[in-house]
Amino acid sequence: MRTDVVRLGRLSGERTGDIMHFLSSMQADRQIADADLLVDIAHVLMLDRQKIIDKNITEQLIPALLGLFDNGIPEEVFDEKFEDVHAGIESLIIEAVGAEAGGRMHMGRSRNDEVATCIRIRLREEQIGLMEEILTVREVLTALANNHAGTIMPGFTHLQYAQPTTLAHHLLAYEQAFSRDFDRLRDAYARVNLSPLGAAAFASTGYPIDREYTASLLGFDGLVINTMDAVATRDFALETLADLSILMTNTSRLSEELIVWSTSFAKFVTLDDAFCSTSSIMPQKKNPDTAEIMRAKTGSVFGAFSSALMIVKGLPLSYNRDLQELTPNIWRGMRDARTSIRLLAGMLSSAQFDTRRMNEEAGKGFSTATELADTLVRSYGIPFRTAHSIVGRAVQKGDLTLKTLEAAAKEVGGGISLKGKGLTQKAIDSALDVTYSVTIRKSPGGPSPVATKKAVTGCRKNLVADRALVSGRVGNLEKAKKNLITKARRRVA
Repeated sequence: MRTDVVRLGRLSGERTGDIMHFLSSMQADRQIADADLLVDIAHVLMLDRQKIIDKNITEQLIPALLGLFDNGIPEEVFDEKFEDVHAGIESLIIEAVGAEAGGRMHMGRSRNDEVATCIRIRLREEQIGLMEEILTVREVLTALANNHAGTIMPGFTHLQYAQPTTLAHHLLAYEQAFSRDFDRLRDAYARVNLSPLGAAAFASTGYPIDREYTASLLGFDGLVINTMDAVATRDFALETLADLSILMTNTSRLSEELIVWSTSFAKFVTLDDAFCSTSSIMPQKKNPDTAEIMRAKTGSVFGAFSSALMIVKGLPLSYNRDLQELTPNIWRGMRDARTSIRLLAGMLSSAQFDTRRMNEEAGKGFSTATELADTLVRSYGIPFRTAHSIVGRAVQKGDLTLKTLEAAAKEVGGGISLKGKGLTQKAIDSALDVTYSVTIRKSPGGPSPVATKKAVTGCRKNLVADRALVSGRVGNLEKAKKNLITKARRRVA
């Protein structure tokens, strides 16, 4: 019967099922099993290259490892009696080739640097996948913005009608937010993609290992130099979870707006039925459940980040078993974020926006009052604060007619006569027109069709560059993996 080879020397006595389950990391280890196999192969190739093990040992270990690579890791490796997948795979190899060869695979390393390496390998793959999904959301937002450059809608502050804007302007605001989310993950990747392998327990090893060689074989861009830091740090995971939390905050805000916009009193958007549910009792209901769950998943990602922070905050250097409890939070946060972003792209691309309703609401709530005040300044030489007061008092009186504005000017404008300055109702109506209010705001980043079209062009340029970056990283990792396996096969050919 296969046993946990790690316990044989120092420890004795049988563990209860509760103890094995409590100490086991197998559920989370399923995420890193394939990475562990790559680490084993790279480590054995390095031991062979450095002549730390004899070639006949290599020629037994490599085929056994390649067999697992080709055929898959058997379920028995994940038995909780092994505590973790590293011990499970090592026990399987020892059973396959014997203790004389199999017992040498772990020379010059510890589970401490092994697991840290596996987590980084898996996490960088997840980061790249999420970056690709963020790019898809950005592409959808950019395409929608391009199609709705002339779609006028109300803009809000404090959830009150504020100024008219365009749907393109609104969507491009989210594209900018998701662009920053992409940038944060891009930068975090540089700190994730460093190899801790060779740090051993924390004080390195007396064997003449080559850390740079294993780092290269595994596609890392460099080393975590200090060996104590290499096994003890999880700040790369904390940084990623922090980035996910910000990403999900932006996702939740957009979800909230889609929920509000899809209500019967707003009617700005109709979400595709695939992303909605109905009521078990009210047959007329169409509920935006997918967007609502995205809001909730944001809390779950926040929770993963908070848990990870609390686990790390009191740990002395170097390695502590507490770190095992942190790892599931990485995969939980990443899973919820990636699923949400994938669904968000589909929900946005299939949404139908009611441009007539948006335009209908754009001028409500005196939303063009700012432009009227600006017109009084530009065309009639009135100080802005005076114009602001006059228009504000007219709103208080209930309308923005010439009569009301003239009365307001007498009350708060220091006796100014707007009629005497040449103001007409036609000029007022022109200033209050929502199309005029939007069109005149054409400075960079503004809501006018001219400004949003320019912004779309910039977004598309950035998307091309970011796609190329992600593609390059994917290519580098695929090349490294192919090179690793090719070297292993050639070594035993």
